[in-house]
Amino acid sequence: MEKIRVGILGYGNLGRGVEMAITQNPDMELVGVFTRRNPEDLQIATEGVPVRSAADLDAGVDGIDVLILCGGSATDLPKMTPAYAGKYNVVDSFDNHANIPAHFAAVDAAAGEGGKLALISCGWDPGLFSLNRMMGNCFLPDGTDYTFWGKGVSQGHSDAIRRIPGVADAKQYTIPVDAAIEAVRAGEDPELTTRQKHLRECWVVLEEGADADAVREAIVTMPNYFEPYDTTVNFISQEELDRDHAAMPHGGFVMRSGKSACGNRFLIEYALKLDSNPQFTALVLVAYARAVARLAQEGQKGARTVFDVAPGYLSPRTADDLRSNFL
Repeated sequence: MEKIRVGILGYGNLGRGVEMAITQNPDMELVGVFTRRNPEDLQIATEGVPVRSAADLDAGVDGIDVLILCGGSATDLPKMTPAYAGKYNVVDSFDNHANIPAHFAAVDAAAGEGGKLALISCGWDPGLFSLNRMMGNCFLPDGTDYTFWGKGVSQGHSDAIRRIPGVADAKQYTIPVDAAIEAVRAGEDPELTTRQKHLRECWVVLEEGADADAVREAIVTMPNYFEPYDTTVNFISQEELDRDHAAMPHGGFVMRSGKSACGNRFLIEYALKLDSNPQFTALVLVAYARAVARLAQEGQKGARTVFDVAPGYLSPRTADDLRSNFL
């Protein structure tokens, strides 16, 4: 069987995770890593795969079935995905929930005009958690949704902090409020504000001469990312960040609490516990890249989300194998 040819744009934590995920999928092969850095300075793990300038993608590169975009949601993907969706079938992990409709519209226009297929906001949230929220609403129409993230490192929020002038490096932890989770599990159906569900804890390394108060203010007032939450900002050295915050765990819960017409109560709960946020996100991206390649072969174009992709397209197994082993 002909392998699906994958390109990677961006080689940070997520890009490296995608490279490793491809090695676990024998029906896929990495055909190029593209970077905004000097390609000669980048050493990747896969032998024989070229490292090329991102500028080459602008000119057009043949032989890529799907391009996985591994930039950050704060500033990269809003520009990157529409720019490349007109030239390549693409997958991104855009995770600014409030801006997804606008992002979808921009990508849909570009992909539709270029005759390509683009899947946006793919990962575990948005992504897998989105599917579970939607299905919970289908099964329990009389109910309430709850999503809790963490405790874990948020790649998107950490990246957003690192883009603030004066910040050299940063990690951000999302921490669920335990009392809120237990109230949901107890069937209390609490009405929870954003601030009552999560805390945000930031560990920040300042550039030399940076104004700590200005950086703190920029973080806690950042719309969508930090402004709606109780946020703690801690300033530490690069050595402390590297020593104490090198791991990137994450996870969380999606819950739907509801009742039947007869008054019987039900709780749907879906949970993830991840040693590595970027590596798991990468595994999800690669599975959906398979789906995009297949759907593009069928002639689909424009933008899609996880709601639009049938589960069978994610698997390398045949439909008969899926029925025999999983149904």
